[in-house]
Amino acid sequence: MIALTPALAPVACAARTNAAQTAQTPIQIDAYGDSTTLGITCSDGHCGPQPQNAVAYLQDDLQMHHGERVHVTNFGVGGTMATQLRDGTGNRRAGPTAGLPWRERLAASPAQIVLINYGINEVMQNQTPDQFYAAETELVKTARALGKQAVLQTSNPMPDNRLNARLAAMVAMTRRVAAEQQVPLVDQFAYVSGLPDWKTLMSDGAHPKPGLYRLKAEQDYQVVEPLVRRLLDGTL
Repeated sequence: MIALTPALAPVACAARTNAAQTAQTPIQIDAYGDSTTLGITCSDGHCGPQPQNAVAYLQDDLQMHHGERVHVTNFGVGGTMATQLRDGTGNRRAGPTAGLPWRERLAASPAQIVLINYGINEVMQNQTPDQFYAAETELVKTARALGKQAVLQTSNPMPDNRLNARLAAMVAMTRRVAAEQQVPLVDQFAYVSGLPDWKTLMSDGAHPKPGLYRLKAEQDYQVVEPLVRRLLDGTL
């Protein structure tokens, strides 16, 4: 065994301290979005949030690999749009800061990573793709200004071909924002659309069954887990 010299001992102690601090670093991820983030599933004409949703599955996967220091909080609110998140006009029951504009709400959050998933209600409320583009751009820019890593997610597709064509235009805006702002993208629309018989995995015209939420979480994990690793390594 080689003994540490007095000059090296403090360095070794500092390295152990830094390693211990890194090991205990809590990672907070906030997931914002509509009812597909909240985890709504429909059965026999009744729709409601289910514990088997993409956000819960994502936390399970991250904790399996990194322990309980990683937490993913679900701030999904049914029926909401990106403009409402930006302006603080969504459902105020979704947490004590839900009625605040995005900048104030995010400034009060300890999250290092924020997931953003919208598009379906923009279609249902006849919002234009340009309005959606402007809102998502502002959400991402604000997150960056506050030192948060934004991750954009495209919506899962909709079984109705007419609505889905309109949703594709919103999806194009999310892809554009991700490219322009150089933030990670989870392209759920492309992934789900490529699954064989994907419409059978939907519980209604917008909401996945638990099995599809599980598959969506796997796509989220592929993008989010490297960011968590970089946070733990101190390189993000």
